[in-house]
Amino acid sequence: MDVNRMIGKKTPKREAVRVVKESVIPISKNRIVEELEDLIENEANRSEFSKLCKRVEYVIRAWYMIQFENMMELYLLFDPVHGASKIKEKKLSPEKVDELEQKFLSYLFEVMRKSNFAIVTDEEFEIAQSGNYLLNLPIVVAESKVDSTLLSKYFENNPCGNLPAFSDKYLIFRRAIGIDTTTEFFYMAKLDLIISRLWSWFLKKIKFEGIFKLIFSPKSPTRSASLKRTEEPDEEYMTVERIRLESIDMSLGNLLGKVEIQEPTFDRMIVVYRKASTNGEKDRGICIKHFKNIPMADMELVLPEKKNPSLTPMDWVQFLVSVVVGLGALFTSLETPGNDMWVAIAIISALVGYCAKIYFSFQQNMETYQNLITQSMYDKQLDSGKGTLLHLCDDVIQQEVKEVILSYFVLLKQGRATKTEIDDRCEELIKEKFGLECNFDEEDAIQKLDKLGIVTRDEMDRRTCLSLQQANETIGPTTEELVLKAKERS
Repeated sequence: MDVNRMIGKKTPKREAVRVVKESVIPISKNRIVEELEDLIENEANRSEFSKLCKRVEYVIRAWYMIQFENMMELYLLFDPVHGASKIKEKKLSPEKVDELEQKFLSYLFEVMRKSNFAIVTDEEFEIAQSGNYLLNLPIVVAESKVDSTLLSKYFENNPCGNLPAFSDKYLIFRRAIGIDTTTEFFYMAKLDLIISRLWSWFLKKIKFEGIFKLIFSPKSPTRSASLKRTEEPDEEYMTVERIRLESIDMSLGNLLGKVEIQEPTFDRMIVVYRKASTNGEKDRGICIKHFKNIPMADMELVLPEKKNPSLTPMDWVQFLVSVVVGLGALFTSLETPGNDMWVAIAIISALVGYCAKIYFSFQQNMETYQNLITQSMYDKQLDSGKGTLLHLCDDVIQQEVKEVILSYFVLLKQGRATKTEIDDRCEELIKEKFGLECNFDEEDAIQKLDKLGIVTRDEMDRRTCLSLQQANETIGPTTEELVLKAKERS
């Protein structure tokens, strides 16, 4: 993920987040089937295609049924509410529970992978947090309240590259990119920005600006090293623009009227962690929480066991240093011959204004934080625990079915093709028909086509699909179809 700052001569400074296109297909299966059916002219073939799509889904559901049932059965032991009673009921030893919880995590992370969720890395977390959106307070996890053995043990036995520093305590999974826009007056934020600029001007006048930048705005070598600034287009990436209040021209109209800010979002986020044990009894519950439409810069909203925000030590240092510098400048100006009372008044006004800025900004940010936490609980949290797992299971099936349908249709309409050609044609079809971009997972799609037996392969590793009638005969009637026919006869 790269951040590119785009500066024009007449336009305000803008920032863009550059992200890798993901393999998730962000279109419902029903819509894909309907749109593709419309592209088939022959009515009999449309009927056969509809039947094939249903048979593909039934078969793929059968493939995953046992795996999903095993995962759900295991989760009954680790449900934070009722899991402890289930463990006691089964009279499982601690060693056996340890074994089963690691087996459950294996199932869970495999389902995450199949559903195209990726673990948020340190670099992604840092870049996403390189600015503010609606949340302007430092939010951190109360680490003493989060267990550090569950995930550590899993990754010790199942090494994984590029894990974040917090992976021993919790994992954040993300999928798909969206956009969130907010249009408000932002009066307090504008006032805060004006005071900050006046304070910066004041420091510049008294030659302290460089010192304050050195103390309070240190450059991050990690971030600057990780960002690749490039203007070259890349087919594997997409660019999403950030519009911050700081980048908007503070004209009179913008100061008094509503302004729109914009931030890329993670369309889906899932957090996995375990609470730390208390009262000497080991907590076996595994918390799984599912969120939607989380702004990148406000990613802290999904963190587990958050501490209540407060002024940081750096805020207090900044406050005290500002007072000392302001008073020093005031006394110096009074002792300097030729300076009148207006200079002293200007310095006092700047100092009082800056101190008021720190206080009122914190109060405003606390109110915003409370509102965002409430919103994340009621609007942005989709589900938790068993509900999230059921959603993931269905999501895996839907993604797999969509990959098969799209790749088969491309072969049906365009003839034999290599893996690369299938990949390119499916991505083109999604872009032309649905106006969306994604990185189609052709390897996974072809494996399923081969497994279903509805394609053939030649000596040049090119695939050719069977006709619709042959494909339906190869798969054969599913159990669901037989049940439906039996109901019709009865």
